[in-house]
Amino acid sequence: MANLGRIHSLESFGTVDGPGIRFVVFMQGCPLRCQFCHNPDTWDVRKGTEYTPDELMEEILKYKAYMDYSGGGVTFTGGEPLLQADFILEVSKMCKSKGISVTIDTSGFIFNDTIKELLDYADLVLLDIKNYDPLVYKTVTGVHLSPTLKFLDFLKEANISTWVRYVVVPQLTDNIDSIRKLSDYLDGYPNVEKIELLAFHKMGEYKWKELGLDYKLTDTKEPSKELMEEVIEILSTNGKVVTSNI
Repeated sequence: MANLGRIHSLESFGTVDGPGIRFVVFMQGCPLRCQFCHNPDTWDVRKGTEYTPDELMEEILKYKAYMDYSGGGVTFTGGEPLLQADFILEVSKMCKSKGISVTIDTSGFIFNDTIKELLDYADLVLLDIKNYDPLVYKTVTGVHLSPTLKFLDFLKEANISTWVRYVVVPQLTDNIDSIRKLSDYLDGYPNVEKIELLAFHKMGEYKWKELGLDYKLTDTKEPSKELMEEVIEILSTNGKVVTSNI
């Protein structure tokens, strides 16, 4: 019997989750509870719409021409897509058989043999590192940092192309000393091709309120251009390409 996947939503013309035009699959379920999450409605793995691999592939193939033309592909994100690694593995095998590239956007918190097999089919991993200070990371996410760093070690060993994502939140993840240490740490990972710096925003705050959740960042302002430029300069010292959404 085919695996069933629970999917929060689909985006047919994504341009920010990997190269080219992408078909973005937002998977349902996440073990992290990030304070700045803008999709808390993806946390509960019991929600979402059920798809079989064939049903999802039927949707993906409608946009193959756009992906081929732009050098794009499919991105699995969430939530935490690796909670449903069996389903994504099945769909990824189908994608590769059709010449469609696969990107996984993950926190790297979950790791097992199925995920190892899945990563054989991944052309790119977007690895979200919320902070490099273990105490701050635990405060931000509710979980430990060490699984993410072990995941990054595997990506290096397997020589899997990786883009690291880092969200700058004033008074939370803008600890400059920790950012310097992260930059130094990533210097030892030649598979990390790019660092994507993302400025905090509150566009998902209304979802927290609708779900009856306590949003702790109501009074937090978006990072200044000066702060973003400072972080870009620090992360660029290791020779990595650094991009920013502002």
